[in-house]
Amino acid sequence: MITSTRRWFRRNRTNFAIGAGVLGAGYLAGQYILGKVSEARQRMSDERIAKENLRRRFEQNQEDCSYTVLAILPTATENILDAIPVEQILDELQKHKADRLARSVNTSEIASSVPPSIADDDSKSLTSTSESFIHATQAAEGSSTISGDGAEAVAPQAPKPKRTKAQLWNEMKIMAISRAFTLLYTLSLLTLLTRIQLNLLGRRNYLASVVSLASPHSQESRINLENHEDENLEHAYGNDFETNRRYLSLSWWLLHRGCIELMHKVTAAVKEVFAGVNPREEITLERLSELTLEVRKKVEGATEEERRINKWLSYLLPSPSDEEYVLYQSGMTTAATTPTSPSLRRLVDETSDLIDSPAFTHVLTLLLDAAFSHLVDNRIAQLSYKIPPTSASTARVQEIVGGDAKAKVANSLAVFCRQAHNIGSGANNEYLAAIEQVKDLEAFAAVVYSSNFEFEAPNASGNEENVGGAESTRVSRLSTAGAVGAPGPETYAEVVGKGEGFDGGDNGFEDAWGKALAKEGEKEEKEEGL
Repeated sequence: MITSTRRWFRRNRTNFAIGAGVLGAGYLAGQYILGKVSEARQRMSDERIAKENLRRRFEQNQEDCSYTVLAILPTATENILDAIPVEQILDELQKHKADRLARSVNTSEIASSVPPSIADDDSKSLTSTSESFIHATQAAEGSSTISGDGAEAVAPQAPKPKRTKAQLWNEMKIMAISRAFTLLYTLSLLTLLTRIQLNLLGRRNYLASVVSLASPHSQESRINLENHEDENLEHAYGNDFETNRRYLSLSWWLLHRGCIELMHKVTAAVKEVFAGVNPREEITLERLSELTLEVRKKVEGATEEERRINKWLSYLLPSPSDEEYVLYQSGMTTAATTPTSPSLRRLVDETSDLIDSPAFTHVLTLLLDAAFSHLVDNRIAQLSYKIPPTSASTARVQEIVGGDAKAKVANSLAVFCRQAHNIGSGANNEYLAAIEQVKDLEAFAAVVYSSNFEFEAPNASGNEENVGGAESTRVSRLSTAGAVGAPGPETYAEVVGKGEGFDGGDNGFEDAWGKALAKEGEKEEKEEGL
């Protein structure tokens, strides 16, 4: 029995060896597959965590943008209101009305108590007396003293010529419309500038956090009295508090200088378009919309090519020669000759490139469309033309009813004056809410936040330290993984997730934005087809 069993094993030993080899190979292959599956699951988990982290950071960043705009907008509003004092024109018109009423009342009382011939003489004398009183008052106001003791005085200035009522109304027409339009442009530009600034800083801070997580701690066992490794990494990736403060303070230019330069351009366009409009004239809402569109064409450009070559950079950021002055005026430096750091220079250069890009002009046009539509189609229509708000079910009815509605231009001017304060309000700003409803604004911010990760790598710049090739590769992989979850419309998130166009080259942002628009167009075509 035992001998036969041995002979059987001896005859089949080759089969047993082959079977054992097959089983061993199968076991090893199974373990290899299980390891790869585990690695894939871990990688997917890491990418999902990175996506959620980036999504939370991005959403918080957009909320910070809204709060920042509301916080600094009143500064620009105050400067614009001081530069276009519509209330002074209103006071002069009210004085004209009060003087006219006073003269009519006095003339009627005198005429009822004396003969007509005497009444005429007294009326003339009353008029001459009031005029002489006005001239005397103006002369008294024009005289002033230089020193407090009155020893040295300035000669009385010549009285300003008294403007007629028609001149005042025409001036108020130009000033009221120009002020409202200037505030709309300022709000839209400030919103875009703030989105660019905070998203650029948010991207850099996110990358700094990724670097801190990805950096190896191989020297933990070594005792270092001074460890500057983390500090060097943060400065290399731009996570420098002082640099960030100086970079954000550059918005001082738009709040104090850019808005005033923009005001002159808008006022010139309003004068040219509304010059022939009489404040007593009755016009339709459609006519007012056409006039508003003409003003926008003169400010922004009548064609797509004109809008593309129309640059807004001079209104948003100071020239390199004025940067030191702006930093000094905003309190960031104590001397007007402090040089700009390389990190700040790189931030400003990238911001300038974004502002000069066609994508910026495209998004700005959409924001202005929403802002002007809210002013003219909603507020002016409701408050001046008494047209109820339109809804999806009554849009056609309101179009027919409100199409022939007319209102005096003077009534619309009153609405323009009141809405100017609402446009520049720092709390419960309905115009900012209307602007933020534009989906391309969030998409633009998502592309800015998620693009050019490679450009931020320390080894991309020759004057900064290289944290190591292996670590840079890992940072790039984690950054791209985090960019998968960039918020906004799904089409933009898909482009960002694939990492297409974000190679840090000169055309990285434009390639990403172009592909995002292409994806959005395909989505709209599919929806229309359904």
